[in-house]
Amino acid sequence: MRVGRLLPVGLISAATLAHEVLLMRLFSIIQWHHFAYMIISIALLGFGASGTFLALAHRPLVDRYPAAFAASAALFSTTAVASVAGAERLPFNALEIIWNPGQLGWLAASYALLVLPFFCGATCIGLAFIRHPGQIGRVYAFDLVGAGIGALGTVGLLFLVPPPAALYFVAALGFAAAALAATDMARHRWLAVGSLGLAALLIAVWLPPSWTAPGPHMSQYKGLRMALEVPNARVVEERSSPLGLLTVVESPTVPFRYAPGLSLANTQEPPAQLAVFTDGDSITTITAYGGDPTTVAYLDRTTAALPYRLLKRPRVLILGVGGGEQVLLALRAGADTVDAVELNPQMIDLARNRFADFAGGIFSRPNVHLHLAEARAFAAATGERYDLIQMPLLDSFSAAAAGVQTMHENYTYTLEALRDYLAVLRPGGIIAVTRWLRAPPRDILKLFATATAALEADGVAEAGQHLALIRSWNTATLLVARSAFTGEDVAAIRGFAAENFFDISWAPGISSADVNRYNQLDQEYLYEGALALLGPERTDFIERYKFDIAPATDDRPYFFDFFRWRALPELLALRTQGGAAMLDWGYLILATTLVQAAILSAILILLPLWLRRRALGRGVHRLRFGLYFLALGLAFLFIEIAFIQRFVLFLGHPLYAVAVVLAGFLAFAGLGSAVAARWMAIVGRGSAVRGIALAVVVIACLATTYLLALPLIFERLVALPDAAKIAIALLLIAPLAIFMGMPFPLGLGHVGASSKEFIPWAWGINGCASVLSAILAVLLAMHIGFTGVVVIATILYLVAPALLAGSWDPYDQQTPQGFVPDRNRARVEPTPENRNRLATTPIESGRG
Repeated sequence: MRVGRLLPVGLISAATLAHEVLLMRLFSIIQWHHFAYMIISIALLGFGASGTFLALAHRPLVDRYPAAFAASAALFSTTAVASVAGAERLPFNALEIIWNPGQLGWLAASYALLVLPFFCGATCIGLAFIRHPGQIGRVYAFDLVGAGIGALGTVGLLFLVPPPAALYFVAALGFAAAALAATDMARHRWLAVGSLGLAALLIAVWLPPSWTAPGPHMSQYKGLRMALEVPNARVVEERSSPLGLLTVVESPTVPFRYAPGLSLANTQEPPAQLAVFTDGDSITTITAYGGDPTTVAYLDRTTAALPYRLLKRPRVLILGVGGGEQVLLALRAGADTVDAVELNPQMIDLARNRFADFAGGIFSRPNVHLHLAEARAFAAATGERYDLIQMPLLDSFSAAAAGVQTMHENYTYTLEALRDYLAVLRPGGIIAVTRWLRAPPRDILKLFATATAALEADGVAEAGQHLALIRSWNTATLLVARSAFTGEDVAAIRGFAAENFFDISWAPGISSADVNRYNQLDQEYLYEGALALLGPERTDFIERYKFDIAPATDDRPYFFDFFRWRALPELLALRTQGGAAMLDWGYLILATTLVQAAILSAILILLPLWLRRRALGRGVHRLRFGLYFLALGLAFLFIEIAFIQRFVLFLGHPLYAVAVVLAGFLAFAGLGSAVAARWMAIVGRGSAVRGIALAVVVIACLATTYLLALPLIFERLVALPDAAKIAIALLLIAPLAIFMGMPFPLGLGHVGASSKEFIPWAWGINGCASVLSAILAVLLAMHIGFTGVVVIATILYLVAPALLAGSWDPYDQQTPQGFVPDRNRARVEPTPENRNRLATTPIESGRG
């Protein structure tokens, strides 16, 4: 088969995955980032519906393959744009789901619209598998390589153009695939291509290019929407990238006065500020500064200023500098040198260049050094030592209170992270972390438990002597010291708290009489929690607490996951009394999405398969075949998602990890699919089942080796340049991904030889399981860690060949005498000389 015949498959696969990635970015802006998992479930619905459709109607479509493929690809492009434009105009508000069940109807309407392009794209690929049963490996290779290019290409594209333009580009890929497929139509070729061009023109006219503007379509509960409600507030600058939509807002009528943790004793009015919102919510500010330190004296009255009372002319490292507020505080306190680390290059450009004059050029000062890096990677690679590591508050209070960050992997606050930070402190150095204060407390107690565990892991016998915690009315700041606090330090902490009406929740030597004096609570949760976490009953306290405050680790990096199922009934009972605000509802939406995806899978795949069981024939091992492709779909994505998380620390940038790992797995799995037939012929000695079994043994060995070896490799190579680390990452991924690309095409060829009618179901089940596993892998990782997820995936791979072992293998060299596999017709024919023996000779099971 000519490569040109398969190029449309690669294009539509790239477009489909690019659309999925793009929808995740769009819904991060319109709603919140956790709706990435809703997009995954929508893709599941589309792939499952496509499998059902092809199983019922593939014969007439395959007979008209070029026209059917072209039409499906054109419909993908049309619906990719139209469905998004329609869905974002629906009055769906995720936060209302807790108290307004009617929002579930709008959620269903969103599903109905957004599923359409995935249905059309999956139909194209499924048709290609059915049309070319003898070339399944090559079709699968083009499918996976195209998907890898689509994933990596979309991330790169979003650095260059905003999401609306990227959406047009995705639609253009679909039209290109349709046009290439239409060239095989002997008749009406010009009409087909002309129709595609007309459809593209209609899309461009129908959809305004400004539909992603932050005004009417963004959730009304996001900070940006609320800020723009103020009279005369306006957007002065906007930057878009895969890392976030940055929106700079000026509000001259009601000026921004953003100073988290500011004391009620403060009397100074902060200078003018520009607010910078990330994806419409997380906020930082760029503060007007003319060089006079007295104009920012109000910063001395924030909880984050506490460490400067204990350190003189410190060398400071700020992890997550944002608009530069903490740089101003450090300069005001007389810091000797400031190293400021920021992940988003566009934020750096705004603060250092675009608004440099407004900010007083603080990032151009000789003692201020701005670094583009991820916090953990910078701490691991730097050769410097610091007196203070400042971790400021950059997420919004509304996001923290709503629990929308539950599924957000965060390696900044893990046990291993705090140990890394302690390692780069000078003797007497301090880590200062500021978090929002929630009642009952979650973030701070989890952070306190993590810091205690980190100190003890470094050999500290009395961790309580190295910790101090103060709180204002809305924030709390935790100090973690490399050396024990002295009596003089504790006196300074007491004096700072008294001056600013802050409450001390923990410091060496304090008692219950010293706490809950100014910002009084019904119960001093933080002091009581600190006592319990430092005492012998720590484990019991963590287990009994209503929220999950166990230390986060690199294997379970979900710092913001506080959800406990046993607390759900109580919180729901308190819903009308404000209990809904205590729900970490992001977890519930993720769990609901999984249930929803499972139900839809059963309806769209298992039920139609059962109803059409006679069409598949009595000799087909329907259950075994279905479980085989289900296991492959789950296992592949389990490993892929776990490796994305593993590579975040090594590559130093979450975006690089997602793009490189996803593209690497898909591209090299496509290569594995292309060589699968040769592997079966040489290593499997002609048996598909034997070839699969040997491939999964290699997968299990490599996955186990990587679990043990990757942390050591990353530790030694993390200081290399980004380009070298990306190349090393791809080299590490390649062997595992190549073998992971073999079981599916080999299994599909094996099953297709028994029943060609089962091919759409095999493809649909595998595709749905793959998407389902993306949700399930995250839920599992929250409970058992990514190591546990990889172990489960390895077991699934090892079990998979046994599901095929009981069926006859048409490619096995032990094929019963008299039978010749016809790979084009995907069935076994008797030879003429043995036709008479057919009625009396049983078909033996293959032993591959």
